[in-house]
Amino acid sequence: MAKNSDNLIKDKNPPALQIRNLKKTYDNGMVALNGIDLTIEQGDFFALLGANGAGKSTAIGAVCSLVNKTSGTIKVFGHDLDFERDMVKSFIGLVPQEFNFNIFEPVIEIIVNQGGYYGIQRKEAFRRAEALLKHLDLWDKHKQKARNLSGGMKRRLMIARALIHNPKLLILDEPTAGVDIEIRRSMWVFLKQLNSAGTTIILTTHYLEEAENMCKNIAILDNGEVIENSNMKQLLSHLQTERLVFDLKEPMATLPSSELFKIQFQDANTLEIELDKNSSLNFVFDFFNQHNIQILSMRNKRNRLEEFFMERISQNNKEKVSV
Repeated sequence: MAKNSDNLIKDKNPPALQIRNLKKTYDNGMVALNGIDLTIEQGDFFALLGANGAGKSTAIGAVCSLVNKTSGTIKVFGHDLDFERDMVKSFIGLVPQEFNFNIFEPVIEIIVNQGGYYGIQRKEAFRRAEALLKHLDLWDKHKQKARNLSGGMKRRLMIARALIHNPKLLILDEPTAGVDIEIRRSMWVFLKQLNSAGTTIILTTHYLEEAENMCKNIAILDNGEVIENSNMKQLLSHLQTERLVFDLKEPMATLPSSELFKIQFQDANTLEIELDKNSSLNFVFDFFNQHNIQILSMRNKRNRLEEFFMERISQNNKEKVSV
């Protein structure tokens, strides 16, 4: 009896997205997706990462009914895309990479008209659109034609349009591409608030700092296959080394060696050090003092997720070559 009760509880809380053995082969023979499996739970903020051509946009297109899959199953909140397409589409808000709205329409009309596709009455759609535009700092532009907006404003307009029908799953495909850092950070705050309120979010981005700071779980695609699928914190905890860059007060001609860490020149005025993540920086600064090296500034060469991403892609390519 208890076992049946457990099953009933699971049925009431299906994953936000469940993909099984998803494949896509185009007419020219190119394999874009080679049997990927993904499960994204409700309330997750999920990073879907990969280089250009890895299969991210194809996977998103298949989930959103923009790409016809070759085989496999896609379920959104327990509803099968093959049999309940309209229901699945009602759950999803998509922010694509490219701007795809009528640039000659006023901002408010773009959002209100989108609401009409979901059966939202115009008065209610206007109320929602006003609230969204205020949240995204666009209300003062609501009567302007979209073509007059900056690139960052157009990105935020795309997000507002995707949210007009209160989707349970928001998919963001490179939402901050070309956006300046101030606007990007304000968008991060808004998206975190949205996620905290219960919206499941899937993010694809080439700004890996963005994924590291915002996402709870992560999958990495490479050549149409999932090569990593794990919790963000657990994944980053596996990194064994970090790289630090030091700007020197005076240029150096020769480089002293160290038994405690790897050290190399970037140029005569810049040193790069690789050390175990558990090592104390005191060893590094003691080394500098012993060799009369004066430091102006220190920074990480790249963020931790970028380090892991590059290593994982490289490892996967080596494995394919050796097979």
